[in-house]
Amino acid sequence: MSTRLLLIRHGETDWNVEGRYQGQEDPPLNPCGQDQARLLAEKLSGVPLEVLYSSPLKRARETARTLEERLAVPLHFEPRLMEIHLGDWGSRLATEVAARDPERFLLWETDPWSVTPPGGESLFQVRERVHAAVDEIVRRHEGKTIGLVAHRIPLALLKIRYQHLDSSLVRKLYLPNADWEEIDLDALAGNGRHTPAAP
Repeated sequence: MSTRLLLIRHGETDWNVEGRYQGQEDPPLNPCGQDQARLLAEKLSGVPLEVLYSSPLKRARETARTLEERLAVPLHFEPRLMEIHLGDWGSRLATEVAARDPERFLLWETDPWSVTPPGGESLFQVRERVHAAVDEIVRRHEGKTIGLVAHRIPLALLKIRYQHLDSSLVRKLYLPNADWEEIDLDALAGNGRHTPAAP
């Protein structure tokens, strides 16, 4: 059987609505996000999902718990699936970051691989930990359908890796809140398209 990944983004938070940088800050789902998670669980009820791995941050954890309860699949928490650590930018509005740190913010928007948020992680560091975690998960569950409940940047990095997309798109690729996308690893390997793309 094929090994499949379901890339799943957490439901909405108030900070998503406000345009506030979350990073590894830990706001919970808002009522809309809770409804989104329940609807997502209904949509996935016909998918042969066999195991779930989730970031432990509240917004991902709450989404994953809803899926676990509805779909009756085992759930594991994996810290390496957390969102990028944004350091001093965490919990600030994007407009505030742009005003306080304009040069770095411009690079973050236009050439994100060249900048590290002050006190935070680089995209290279995030990519290393996310890829390592998923490699271990895939080895552990070969031939299974695996759900990964995570965040915008980790999911974008996985799309770049497995869909052979240009790494410069990392800030432009994203799944909407509580949406999902399937990646068939065996089909990609058969096409020779499983090699990670480097910046």
